Amino acid sequence: MAEPLTINDSSENLRLENHKRKLEERKTTCIMLVISILPIVAILISLTIGRYSISLPQFFYVVSSKIFGYSAAQYSTIETVLFNVRAPRILSALMVGAALSVSGATYQGLFRNPMVSPDILGASAGAGFGAALGILLSFNGLGIQISAFLFGLIAVIITYSISAIITRGNNATLLLVLTGMVVAALFTSFISITKYVADPYEKLPLITFYLMGGLSSVTMKDIEILLIPMIIGVIPLILLRWKFNVLSFGDEEAKSLGIDTSKLRLIAILCSTLMTAAAVSISGMIGWIGLVIPHIARMIVGPDFKVLLPSSLLIGATFLLLVDDVARCAFSIEIPLGILTSLIGAPFFIYLLVKGRRGWI
Repeated sequence: MAEPLTINDSSENLRLENHKRKLEERKTTCIMLVISILPIVAILISLTIGRYSISLPQFFYVVSSKIFGYSAAQYSTIETVLFNVRAPRILSALMVGAALSVSGATYQGLFRNPMVSPDILGASAGAGFGAALGILLSFNGLGIQISAFLFGLIAVIITYSISAIITRGNNATLLLVLTGMVVAALFTSFISITKYVADPYEKLPLITFYLMGGLSSVTMKDIEILLIPMIIGVIPLILLRWKFNVLSFGDEEAKSLGIDTSKLRLIAILCSTLMTAAAVSISGMIGWIGLVIPHIARMIVGPDFKVLLPSSLLIGATFLLLVDDVARCAFSIEIPLGILTSLIGAPFFIYLLVKGRRGWI
Protein backbone atom coordinates (compact mmCIF):
# COMPACT_ATOMS: atom_id res chain seq x y z
CA MET A 1 0.00 0.00 0.00
CA ALA A 2 1.40 3.42 -1.02
CA GLU A 3 2.32 5.81 1.75
CA PRO A 4 0.37 9.09 1.83
CA LEU A 5 2.17 12.25 0.76
CA THR A 6 3.63 14.24 3.63
CA ILE A 7 3.87 18.02 3.91
CA ASN A 8 7.56 17.80 2.99
CA ASP A 9 6.73 15.81 -0.17
CA SER A 10 4.13 18.40 -1.21
CA SER A 11 6.58 21.24 -0.63
CA GLU A 12 9.22 19.46 -2.68
CA ASN A 13 6.78 18.91 -5.55
CA LEU A 14 5.75 22.56 -5.43
CA ARG A 15 9.39 23.64 -5.45
CA LEU A 16 10.11 21.43 -8.47
CA GLU A 17 7.08 22.80 -10.31
CA ASN A 18 8.19 26.38 -9.63
CA HIS A 19 11.71 25.56 -10.78
CA LYS A 20 10.38 23.96 -13.97
CA ARG A 21 8.16 26.96 -14.66
CA LYS A 22 11.08 29.36 -14.21
CA LEU A 23 13.20 27.31 -16.62
CA GLU A 24 10.39 27.42 -19.19
CA GLU A 25 10.07 31.18 -18.76
CA ARG A 26 13.82 31.65 -19.23
CA LYS A 27 13.76 29.44 -22.31
CA THR A 28 10.86 31.42 -23.78
CA THR A 29 12.64 34.71 -23.01
CA CYS A 30 15.81 33.52 -24.77
CA ILE A 31 13.82 32.35 -27.79
CA MET A 32 11.98 35.69 -28.01
CA LEU A 33 15.29 37.57 -27.84
CA VAL A 34 16.62 35.53 -30.76
CA ILE A 35 13.40 36.06 -32.74
CA SER A 36 13.62 39.81 -32.02
CA ILE A 37 17.09 39.93 -33.59
CA LEU A 38 15.96 38.22 -36.81
CA PRO A 39 14.29 41.31 -38.39
CA ILE A 40 17.39 43.42 -37.68
CA VAL A 41 19.64 40.90 -39.42
CA ALA A 42 17.20 40.64 -42.33
CA ILE A 43 17.09 44.44 -42.68
CA LEU A 44 20.89 44.69 -42.87
CA ILE A 45 20.98 41.94 -45.49
CA SER A 46 18.20 43.56 -47.52
CA LEU A 47 19.81 47.00 -47.48
CA THR A 48 23.08 45.74 -48.93
CA ILE A 49 21.99 43.26 -51.62
CA GLY A 50 20.38 43.97 -54.97
CA ARG A 51 21.18 45.04 -58.50
CA TYR A 52 23.28 47.85 -56.99
CA SER A 53 25.48 46.30 -54.31
CA ILE A 54 26.10 48.35 -51.16
CA SER A 55 28.61 47.37 -48.48
CA LEU A 56 27.87 47.71 -44.78
CA PRO A 57 30.59 50.40 -44.27
CA GLN A 58 29.02 52.44 -47.09
CA PHE A 59 25.57 51.98 -45.58
CA PHE A 60 26.68 53.09 -42.10
CA TYR A 61 28.59 56.06 -43.56
CA VAL A 62 25.54 57.32 -45.47
CA VAL A 63 23.22 56.82 -42.48
CA SER A 64 25.62 58.54 -40.07
CA SER A 65 25.96 61.47 -42.51
CA LYS A 66 22.19 61.90 -42.34
CA ILE A 67 22.22 61.76 -38.55
CA PHE A 68 25.22 64.02 -37.87
CA GLY A 69 24.89 66.31 -40.89
CA TYR A 70 28.27 65.89 -42.60
CA SER A 71 28.65 65.58 -46.37
CA ALA A 72 28.38 62.26 -48.20
CA ALA A 73 28.42 63.65 -51.75
CA GLN A 74 30.61 60.81 -53.01
CA TYR A 75 27.83 58.39 -52.04
CA SER A 76 24.90 60.33 -53.54
CA THR A 77 23.87 57.38 -55.72
CA ILE A 78 23.96 55.03 -52.74
CA GLU A 79 21.89 57.50 -50.73
CA THR A 80 19.26 57.62 -53.47
CA VAL A 81 19.09 53.83 -53.72
CA LEU A 82 18.89 53.38 -49.95
CA PHE A 83 16.28 55.98 -49.07
CA ASN A 84 14.16 56.12 -52.23
CA VAL A 85 14.16 52.48 -53.33
CA ARG A 86 15.20 49.99 -50.67
CA ALA A 87 13.99 51.63 -47.46
CA PRO A 88 10.32 51.90 -48.58
CA ARG A 89 10.38 48.35 -49.89
CA ILE A 90 11.96 46.94 -46.73
CA LEU A 91 9.54 48.77 -44.44
CA SER A 92 6.53 47.67 -46.49
CA ALA A 93 7.70 44.03 -46.50
CA LEU A 94 8.13 44.11 -42.72
CA MET A 95 4.73 45.68 -42.13
CA VAL A 96 2.79 43.53 -44.61
CA GLY A 97 4.39 40.33 -43.30
CA ALA A 98 3.67 41.33 -39.72
CA ALA A 99 0.07 42.34 -40.48
CA LEU A 100 -0.81 39.12 -42.31
CA SER A 101 0.89 36.89 -39.72
CA VAL A 102 -0.74 38.53 -36.70
CA SER A 103 -4.12 38.46 -38.44
CA GLY A 104 -3.70 34.78 -39.27
CA ALA A 105 -2.71 33.85 -35.72
CA THR A 106 -5.64 35.85 -34.35
CA TYR A 107 -8.18 34.21 -36.66
CA GLN A 108 -6.83 30.72 -35.92
CA GLY A 109 -7.20 31.29 -32.19
CA LEU A 110 -10.51 33.07 -32.55
CA PHE A 111 -12.13 30.29 -34.55
CA ARG A 112 -10.10 27.47 -32.97
CA ASN A 113 -9.23 26.22 -36.43
CA PRO A 114 -5.67 25.70 -37.76
CA MET A 115 -6.82 26.01 -41.38
CA VAL A 116 -8.02 29.62 -41.00
CA SER A 117 -6.13 32.46 -42.71
CA PRO A 118 -6.65 36.25 -42.95
CA ASP A 119 -8.79 35.92 -46.09
CA ILE A 120 -11.33 33.62 -44.40
CA LEU A 121 -13.93 36.40 -44.03
CA GLY A 122 -13.41 37.81 -47.53
CA ALA A 123 -11.04 40.71 -46.76
CA SER A 124 -8.38 39.68 -49.30
CA ALA A 125 -10.89 38.93 -52.07
CA GLY A 126 -12.72 42.19 -51.41
CA ALA A 127 -9.49 44.20 -51.46
CA GLY A 128 -8.40 42.42 -54.63
CA PHE A 129 -11.66 43.35 -56.34
CA GLY A 130 -11.36 46.94 -55.14
CA ALA A 131 -7.88 47.23 -56.63
CA ALA A 132 -8.92 45.57 -59.89
CA LEU A 133 -11.89 47.94 -60.15
CA GLY A 134 -9.63 50.92 -59.46
CA ILE A 135 -7.25 49.85 -62.23
CA LEU A 136 -10.18 49.30 -64.61
CA LEU A 137 -11.51 52.81 -63.88
CA SER A 138 -8.02 54.34 -64.34
CA PHE A 139 -7.62 55.52 -60.74
CA ASN A 140 -4.19 56.77 -59.70
CA GLY A 141 -2.03 54.77 -57.29
CA LEU A 142 -3.58 56.29 -54.17
CA GLY A 143 -7.09 55.80 -55.53
CA ILE A 144 -6.42 52.13 -56.24
CA GLN A 145 -5.15 51.60 -52.70
CA ILE A 146 -8.12 53.38 -51.13
CA SER A 147 -10.52 51.36 -53.31
CA ALA A 148 -8.81 48.12 -52.28
CA PHE A 149 -8.89 49.06 -48.60
CA LEU A 150 -12.56 50.06 -48.63
CA PHE A 151 -13.74 46.97 -50.50
CA GLY A 152 -11.75 44.77 -48.12
CA LEU A 153 -13.66 46.32 -45.22
CA ILE A 154 -16.97 46.10 -47.11
CA ALA A 155 -16.50 42.37 -47.75
CA VAL A 156 -16.03 41.63 -44.04
CA ILE A 157 -18.95 43.90 -43.08
CA ILE A 158 -21.17 41.96 -45.51
CA THR A 159 -19.95 38.67 -44.05
CA TYR A 160 -20.56 39.75 -40.47
CA SER A 161 -23.96 41.28 -41.26
CA ILE A 162 -25.28 38.20 -43.08
CA SER A 163 -24.07 35.94 -40.28
CA ALA A 164 -25.67 38.18 -37.63
CA ILE A 165 -29.00 38.22 -39.49
CA ILE A 166 -29.08 34.44 -39.84
CA THR A 167 -28.07 33.76 -36.24
CA ARG A 168 -30.07 36.74 -34.90
CA GLY A 169 -27.14 38.06 -32.94
CA ASN A 170 -26.13 34.75 -31.39
CA ASN A 171 -22.56 33.54 -31.68
CA ALA A 172 -22.15 30.95 -34.45
CA THR A 173 -18.50 30.66 -35.42
CA LEU A 174 -18.97 27.98 -38.06
CA LEU A 175 -21.70 29.95 -39.82
CA LEU A 176 -19.52 33.07 -39.81
CA VAL A 177 -16.67 31.16 -41.47
CA LEU A 178 -18.99 29.61 -44.06
CA THR A 179 -20.50 33.01 -44.83
CA GLY A 180 -17.01 34.43 -45.24
CA MET A 181 -16.13 31.71 -47.73
CA VAL A 182 -19.27 32.49 -49.76
CA VAL A 183 -18.58 36.24 -49.76
CA ALA A 184 -14.94 35.61 -50.75
CA ALA A 185 -16.13 33.44 -53.65
CA LEU A 186 -18.54 36.20 -54.69
CA PHE A 187 -15.80 38.86 -54.78
CA THR A 188 -13.49 36.44 -56.58
CA SER A 189 -16.12 36.14 -59.31
CA PHE A 190 -16.27 39.96 -59.44
CA ILE A 191 -12.50 39.96 -59.99
CA SER A 192 -12.94 37.51 -62.88
CA ILE A 193 -15.61 39.73 -64.44
CA THR A 194 -13.35 42.77 -64.08
CA LYS A 195 -10.47 40.95 -65.78
CA TYR A 196 -12.80 39.76 -68.55
CA VAL A 197 -13.96 43.29 -69.47
CA ALA A 198 -10.54 44.94 -68.99
CA ASP A 199 -8.43 46.14 -71.90
CA PRO A 200 -6.20 43.12 -72.66
CA TYR A 201 -3.22 45.32 -73.64
CA GLU A 202 -3.16 47.94 -70.88
CA LYS A 203 -5.44 47.18 -67.94
CA LEU A 204 -5.45 43.36 -67.82
CA PRO A 205 -1.66 42.98 -67.32
CA LEU A 206 -1.76 45.53 -64.48
CA ILE A 207 -4.64 43.73 -62.77
CA THR A 208 -2.99 40.33 -63.17
CA PHE A 209 0.36 41.54 -61.85
CA TYR A 210 -1.29 43.24 -58.87
CA LEU A 211 -3.22 40.11 -57.93
CA MET A 212 0.03 38.09 -57.91
CA GLY A 213 1.42 40.38 -55.21
CA GLY A 214 4.55 42.51 -55.13
CA LEU A 215 6.28 45.50 -53.56
CA SER A 216 8.21 46.86 -56.55
CA SER A 217 6.26 50.13 -56.78
CA VAL A 218 5.94 50.93 -53.06
CA THR A 219 6.83 54.46 -51.92
CA MET A 220 7.08 56.18 -48.55
CA LYS A 221 3.55 57.54 -49.05
CA ASP A 222 2.33 53.94 -49.19
CA ILE A 223 4.11 53.28 -45.89
CA GLU A 224 2.28 56.21 -44.31
CA ILE A 225 -1.05 54.83 -45.56
CA LEU A 226 -0.29 51.37 -44.18
CA LEU A 227 1.08 52.62 -40.85
CA ILE A 228 -2.19 53.99 -39.44
CA PRO A 229 -4.39 50.85 -39.82
CA MET A 230 -1.39 48.73 -38.81
CA ILE A 231 -1.06 50.59 -35.48
CA ILE A 232 -4.83 50.68 -34.91
CA GLY A 233 -5.06 46.96 -35.58
CA VAL A 234 -2.02 45.48 -33.88
CA ILE A 235 -2.04 47.36 -30.55
CA PRO A 236 -5.48 46.12 -29.33
CA LEU A 237 -4.63 42.55 -30.39
CA ILE A 238 -1.34 42.62 -28.47
CA LEU A 239 -3.08 44.06 -25.40
CA LEU A 240 -5.90 41.48 -25.55
CA ARG A 241 -3.76 38.48 -26.51
CA TRP A 242 -4.04 36.76 -23.12
CA LYS A 243 -7.82 36.54 -23.56
CA PHE A 244 -7.40 34.41 -26.68
CA ASN A 245 -5.93 31.68 -24.47
CA VAL A 246 -9.22 31.52 -22.57
CA LEU A 247 -11.20 31.18 -25.81
CA SER A 248 -9.40 27.90 -26.49
CA PHE A 249 -11.39 26.34 -23.62
CA GLY A 250 -14.71 27.27 -25.23
CA ASP A 251 -17.20 30.12 -24.94
CA GLU A 252 -18.88 28.87 -21.78
CA GLU A 253 -15.58 28.67 -19.90
CA ALA A 254 -14.57 32.11 -21.16
CA LYS A 255 -17.89 33.64 -20.11
CA SER A 256 -17.57 32.07 -16.66
CA LEU A 257 -14.27 33.96 -16.31
CA GLY A 258 -15.98 37.25 -17.13
CA ILE A 259 -14.96 37.58 -20.80
CA ASP A 260 -17.52 38.92 -23.27
CA THR A 261 -16.75 36.53 -26.14
CA SER A 262 -18.96 38.29 -28.69
CA LYS A 263 -17.32 41.65 -28.04
CA LEU A 264 -13.84 40.09 -28.05
CA ARG A 265 -14.49 38.40 -31.41
CA LEU A 266 -15.84 41.61 -32.91
CA ILE A 267 -12.79 43.62 -31.80
CA ALA A 268 -10.40 40.93 -33.03
CA ILE A 269 -12.15 40.67 -36.41
CA LEU A 270 -12.19 44.46 -36.88
CA CYS A 271 -8.49 44.80 -36.01
CA SER A 272 -7.45 41.87 -38.19
CA THR A 273 -9.58 43.12 -41.08
CA LEU A 274 -8.05 46.60 -40.88
CA MET A 275 -4.54 45.15 -41.12
CA THR A 276 -5.38 42.64 -43.84
CA ALA A 277 -7.20 45.14 -46.05
CA ALA A 278 -4.42 47.71 -45.65
CA ALA A 279 -1.72 45.13 -46.40
CA VAL A 280 -3.48 43.83 -49.52
CA SER A 281 -4.09 47.39 -50.76
CA ILE A 282 -0.32 48.00 -50.73
CA SER A 283 1.12 44.64 -51.74
CA GLY A 284 -1.60 42.82 -53.64
CA MET A 285 -2.77 39.34 -52.74
CA ILE A 286 0.09 37.48 -51.03
CA GLY A 287 -1.06 34.09 -49.82
CA TRP A 288 0.08 31.52 -47.26
CA ILE A 289 1.83 33.91 -44.86
CA GLY A 290 -1.18 34.26 -42.56
CA LEU A 291 -1.70 30.50 -42.65
CA VAL A 292 1.82 29.09 -42.31
CA ILE A 293 3.69 31.63 -40.15
CA PRO A 294 1.44 31.14 -37.06
CA HIS A 295 2.15 27.39 -37.29
CA ILE A 296 5.90 28.05 -37.41
CA ALA A 297 5.57 30.35 -34.40
CA ARG A 298 3.67 27.66 -32.46
CA MET A 299 6.37 25.12 -33.24
CA ILE A 300 8.97 27.51 -31.77
CA VAL A 301 7.28 29.19 -28.79
CA GLY A 302 4.17 27.08 -28.16
CA PRO A 303 0.46 27.92 -28.22
CA ASP A 304 0.44 30.63 -25.52
CA PHE A 305 -0.91 33.76 -27.20
CA LYS A 306 1.10 35.98 -24.86
CA VAL A 307 4.18 35.05 -26.88
CA LEU A 308 2.53 33.62 -30.00
CA LEU A 309 1.24 36.92 -31.37
CA PRO A 310 4.53 38.86 -30.88
CA SER A 311 6.56 35.97 -32.30
CA SER A 312 4.19 35.65 -35.29
CA LEU A 313 4.62 39.37 -35.93
CA LEU A 314 8.43 39.16 -35.88
CA ILE A 315 8.72 35.91 -37.84
CA GLY A 316 6.18 37.03 -40.44
CA ALA A 317 7.97 40.34 -40.97
CA THR A 318 11.34 38.60 -41.34
CA PHE A 319 9.95 35.90 -43.63
CA LEU A 320 8.32 38.27 -46.13
CA LEU A 321 11.39 40.52 -46.19
CA LEU A 322 13.68 37.59 -47.03
CA VAL A 323 11.23 36.29 -49.65
CA ASP A 324 11.16 39.77 -51.20
CA ASP A 325 14.98 39.70 -51.32
CA VAL A 326 14.79 36.45 -53.27
CA ALA A 327 12.10 37.91 -55.55
CA ARG A 328 14.21 40.92 -56.56
CA CYS A 329 17.71 39.41 -56.51
CA ALA A 330 17.64 35.71 -57.37
CA PHE A 331 16.42 36.02 -60.96
CA SER A 332 17.01 38.31 -63.92
CA ILE A 333 13.39 39.47 -63.69
CA GLU A 334 11.43 40.09 -60.50
CA ILE A 335 9.18 37.23 -59.43
CA PRO A 336 5.78 38.17 -57.90
CA LEU A 337 5.72 37.58 -54.15
CA GLY A 338 2.50 35.58 -54.27
CA ILE A 339 4.19 32.95 -56.43
CA LEU A 340 7.18 32.56 -54.10
CA THR A 341 5.12 32.44 -50.90
CA SER A 342 2.94 29.73 -52.45
CA LEU A 343 6.00 27.74 -53.55
CA ILE A 344 7.34 27.88 -49.98
CA GLY A 345 4.10 27.77 -47.98
CA ALA A 346 2.27 24.94 -49.73
CA PRO A 347 5.03 22.29 -49.33
CA PHE A 348 5.57 23.31 -45.72
CA PHE A 349 1.88 22.96 -44.94
CA ILE A 350 1.84 19.55 -46.60
CA TYR A 351 4.74 18.63 -44.31
CA LEU A 352 2.66 19.68 -41.29
CA LEU A 353 -0.27 17.59 -42.48
CA VAL A 354 1.93 14.53 -43.07
CA LYS A 355 3.49 14.87 -39.63
CA GLY A 356 -0.01 15.20 -38.16
CA ARG A 357 0.76 18.16 -35.92
CA ARG A 358 -2.50 18.72 -34.08
CA GLY A 359 -1.18 20.47 -31.00
CA TRP A 360 -1.79 23.86 -32.56
CA ILE A 361 -3.69 25.48 -29.73
